[in-house]
Amino acid sequence: MFKTILALTLILCPLNLIDAKEKKLLDKDDKRIVFIGDSNTHAGQYISLIEAQLLRNGNTVELVNLGLPSEGVTGLSEPDHPFPRPNVHDRLEAILEKTEPDLVVSFYGINDGIYYPFSDDRFEKFQEGINELTRLVRKAGAKHLMLAAPMFDALPMKKNGKLLAEGAEKYAWFAIYENYDDVMKKYAKWQFEADLDIDGFIHTHRVMKNYFLTKRKDNPGFVMSGDGVHINLEGHALIAKFVTNKLGYQYTEVPQDVFNAINAKQKLMHAAWLSHVGHKRPGVAAGLPLEDAQLKSKELDASVQKSLESWKD
Repeated sequence: MFKTILALTLILCPLNLIDAKEKKLLDKDDKRIVFIGDSNTHAGQYISLIEAQLLRNGNTVELVNLGLPSEGVTGLSEPDHPFPRPNVHDRLEAILEKTEPDLVVSFYGINDGIYYPFSDDRFEKFQEGINELTRLVRKAGAKHLMLAAPMFDALPMKKNGKLLAEGAEKYAWFAIYENYDDVMKKYAKWQFEADLDIDGFIHTHRVMKNYFLTKRKDNPGFVMSGDGVHINLEGHALIAKFVTNKLGYQYTEVPQDVFNAINAKQKLMHAAWLSHVGHKRPGVAAGLPLEDAQLKSKELDASVQKSLESWKD
């Protein structure tokens, strides 16, 4: 099943539909790529899949996952969120200072509309947050690959009767505006058309929409998420394919054992880096001290190398 997922990704999403702002993103001297984003980046499967592609091609650049659940770029929260949504700007300078990235990959948007109908005020906050993000990344001397706001798939929550029509008293991540994808489409369109100071761009919303439309021709009930927000492994593979290509490599199918070995290391280091940089979100388990995690990570290298050797043969 794993290989089938990745093969379908290659077939259904031609690159010329979504690439823009073409520049070389990964140089041979680059040492570290830092990923920032919300729950989907925190989950990290797409980062592990990207790392597999780089390692297979002999590129040992370090991939650091600093995704944080619930995060956005606006500082906005819906009334029923159990705590204020974290704002990447509360930790972005610390991220850039402590990681010293050569390239930053950012992926925000789904939380920034706070699951409400479109409003000019929230949209302006999103624009301000994205512009400040690009400014700080450039100030730090890093290259920047931006992933646009993703598609919201209403089908899963519609089946569960958890979507709300326009005019409801309030909305939340568990009670989402029924046309919230229209909000995400506007956010992504602005990102695509704005003159942002970035080095690469992937129109994530369009990538996902094209994929869904193709899949639903044969399977009207097709989904890549249980709630329309948090994507499954197939969704992560879709994103990984396009990021890999933007980094200068062709995406190939990843064996399950390769993914498992790399993902174990990624989870270990993700928790350690989150704690090392610091954040304000409650409920995230602390990771090991960074130096301890790095030592333990080296112990996992043998399983990674063993899986890679069988893949390369």
